[in-house]
Amino acid sequence: MVKVGMIMSAADIDVYVGTRMRRRREALGISQGRLGRHLGLTFSQIQKYEKGTNRIGAGRLYQIATFLGVQPSHFFEGLEGMEGQGKAEAAPGLSRDDMQILADAFNGIVDSETRASVLALVRQLATDAAPRRR
Repeated sequence: MVKVGMIMSAADIDVYVGTRMRRRREALGISQGRLGRHLGLTFSQIQKYEKGTNRIGAGRLYQIATFLGVQPSHFFEGLEGMEGQGKAEAAPGLSRDDMQILADAFNGIVDSETRASVLALVRQLATDAAPRRR
């Protein structure tokens, strides 16, 4: 969580949102050019959004979030006052970043049978480990 002694400026929030956008895009292996083409923008406009140089409007943020497979609130998570909104708590020993990486990887599995198998495996591993946690 970003803690600030005073209220963050709009420019600081733009940089934060842009950084979250870039991290999500990179986690999915999507280039700035591909995202830009999808939105009808140039890669340099995407770059400006990610650096916080240009502010992202609400409608555009919604389009970006949809393409990147997250809720618009994803880009604000970690800001003071946003904790607990739109994101599950991490399990003991598992950071929120680890959870996000795991979720992103799982969401990247396109074959439904493979997804079901991975989910069954994880559930079985959790069941097998349950007696040891007590």
